[in-house]
Amino acid sequence: MKIDGLICKGHGVASGISDNKRYPGGTLYHQLPYFKKRGLDLSSYFLGTINLDISPYQLEIGTPKHFFKAIPWSNYIPPENFYFFDVKLNFRHNEYEGLIYMPDPITKVDHIQEQSILELILPKISGLEYGLKVCIEVKDEQLRLFKG
Repeated sequence: MKIDGLICKGHGVASGISDNKRYPGGTLYHQLPYFKKRGLDLSSYFLGTINLDISPYQLEIGTPKHFFKAIPWSNYIPPENFYFFDVKLNFRHNEYEGLIYMPDPITKVDHIQEQSILELILPKISGLEYGLKVCIEVKDEQLRLFKG
């Protein structure tokens, strides 16, 4: 399934660019060893997320590529569940493979995202900036699209 969206500004905590002093280096930096221990190595990706607004649509969880339950990655919040889904980003005639990163809304207590915002983990990509329209591809069995 192909989905168009706009790159938008996020909270800045995944990458560590926010003023949040609890997570130096970003939340992904702190979560990385927990994911790796469970079989998902994110070290080849940029440790931050690209936030993509797909409104008026939202995605419904099907069968994720990875699901990790009760990850105790922070002393500041309770353990969280995490979903990961395959994604391909098409930008300037190039295709980049990565993951949609989705902390479980049921266990997430901080930095809540709108339901139409997807967080993409990808390699570092030159030229991406806020306001650009891009197209992603997701696997139908992993995620389903519906109008919010």
